[in-house]
Amino acid sequence: MSEHGLHHVTAFSGPTARTVDFYTRALGLRLVKKTVNFDDPGTYHLYFGDEAGTPGTILTFFPIAHAAPGRVGIGQVSETAFRVPKASIGAWTHRFVAMNVAHDAPVTVFGETALRFRDPDGMPLALVGVEGAEAEAAWAAGDIAPEQAIRGFHGVTLLLREAGPTAAILTGVLGFEEVGTEGSAVRLKGSAVLGGFVTIRAVGDFLPGRQGAGSVHHIAFRAKDDAAQEAMAAALRRDHGLDVTEQRDRQYFRSIYFREPGGVLFEIATDAPGFSVDEPTEALGTALKLPPFLEPHRGRIEAVLPKVA
Repeated sequence: MSEHGLHHVTAFSGPTARTVDFYTRALGLRLVKKTVNFDDPGTYHLYFGDEAGTPGTILTFFPIAHAAPGRVGIGQVSETAFRVPKASIGAWTHRFVAMNVAHDAPVTVFGETALRFRDPDGMPLALVGVEGAEAEAAWAAGDIAPEQAIRGFHGVTLLLREAGPTAAILTGVLGFEEVGTEGSAVRLKGSAVLGGFVTIRAVGDFLPGRQGAGSVHHIAFRAKDDAAQEAMAAALRRDHGLDVTEQRDRQYFRSIYFREPGGVLFEIATDAPGFSVDEPTEALGTALKLPPFLEPHRGRIEAVLPKVA
């Protein structure tokens, strides 16, 4: 049975070394894959997640040293949230103070405590304290204790003009159901524990978003296999009249893409084959990995990529 939830979130960032330092040292995520943007191989594609890069834990970046800053607006992801044990929110707040991580005071959102913060490029993020999350597996690294560590995604918030058309895609195709409203926000839930929530904040007419450092490029949803993915693609075309790309091999998963009615780029990615397809789990993220079609150009690619600290 397919688990319905987020597969990964992909964003733009600034300098490579700064991105790696923040997400591995400050947040304790694992760099699970060091590869390149297959469509622009002069740019890294860095994947961060848990020990194995489990679907629902994966935050990826295209780092561009001198990228102009993005702007959150209509048609964009306005917040990417991770799940942590409820009792760890205080420890994370102290950690952010000690490490000079920009953050806000904790707030309650849909009955859960959320600690909102920003990465060095201003990307809006949050830690959500979840009751019982301490029993879930976690990658704990550095000075972050296992009982504090990030478990994976909690979910994402979309800033849209209206909620209805996008909610129809999430419920009719991607396996989510509406579970609550809070002011202008509608929350939808999938069956997956990791990355199981999408919140739509409908704000009417507002400034459109602008892509750049600190902004999300796209979000990906899970498909168990090729058949499940094709069934979703067929439903998008048949029931919603949307254009869907052909399947693209991303080495670690296979993907299709479409622009949902609110303007956000959605991807549907297969769970398989995973990140250990070209290096063992214990060595993930230690070497530059290239797909077969780029391997003949390794020398030229390595010459233009900055060093990863």
